[in-house]
Amino acid sequence: MGYLLFLKVNYVKRTLFIVFLCFILIQTNAQTNNPKYNKALADSLGADDYGMKMYVFVILKTGNGMINDKKIKDSLFLGHMQNIDKLVKKGKLIAAGPIKKNDKNFEGIFVLNVKTIEEANDILNTDPAIKSKLLDTELFQWYSSAALPLYLRFHDNVQKKGF
Repeated sequence: MGYLLFLKVNYVKRTLFIVFLCFILIQTNAQTNNPKYNKALADSLGADDYGMKMYVFVILKTGNGMINDKKIKDSLFLGHMQNIDKLVKKGKLIAAGPIKKNDKNFEGIFVLNVKTIEEANDILNTDPAIKSKLLDTELFQWYSSAALPLYLRFHDNVQKKGF
């Protein structure tokens, strides 16, 4: 009789342990839905289920184009700045800015609102400073928040001077 009671107690303990493990596994693997989720906004931004999407991150580096004429060089960089503005207005450029002087010859960055390197190259070929080899590029696919473009609507509210 004592042996049967021992088996029953062990059976109950093992069963409770297995149920407990299953509960823990279910809890750790369960994903919660976000109560703030806005399907229309997510869809309009191209977000996946995690609110993310693919971009192309571009590092602009000093190129090997040798242009000594200051007027021509200034004109090409003016065209570069105008191209940035055009790409922002088209929704293709999400972020851009210079990088502080460094030993890697990095000049700046772009975050392009495109999915592929090929699309990014097509866009970059519209930039006069890149076409003339004053700037060179390194491109990387980058997975980040699909909401990234939304900050741009506030930029005009903090920009005191234009280029």
